[in-house]
Amino acid sequence: MSSSDRRAILLGLAAAGLVAGCGFRPAYGPGGVAEGLRGQIAVDAPDTRNGFALVSRLEERLGRAEAARYRLSYRIETKRAGLGISTEQETTRYNLTGTLAFQLRDLAEGTVVQSGDITAFSAYSATGSTLATLTAERDANRRLMVMLADQLVTRLVATAGDWRR
Repeated sequence: MSSSDRRAILLGLAAAGLVAGCGFRPAYGPGGVAEGLRGQIAVDAPDTRNGFALVSRLEERLGRAEAARYRLSYRIETKRAGLGISTEQETTRYNLTGTLAFQLRDLAEGTVVQSGDITAFSAYSATGSTLATLTAERDANRRLMVMLADQLVTRLVATAGDWRR
């Protein structure tokens, strides 16, 4: 075994010891703040293409609720702004900004246990054909919904110790 291999192993063991020493526990693991959270949050049904993309990602990350303890309500707002303009005064690039306002309710008590707003942005090019631009816009919206959903899940997991009973 070369000395660089031994160093890598020793550094890995030292890092594991440091993490274990600071009280680190995986969020979904035994005793973690989000243990048992998967499948406990029912998300309001989508009614738009963006809503469908958001709910799909949330259910992918949180699991589809069978016997939900919480209900997640949301409102999506998106704004489109032109970024690049050609010499012919045509917009060549668009920026999409999305805001997700959410409320998480405890179904047993009817109280709001977590709420807030999350913002993210995405962009797309409008230099191709009409079909290419439409496809790029739809893809940018889908990416935006994935980013918003991922940020929401991160916030819920990070704060689960405060609102879970």
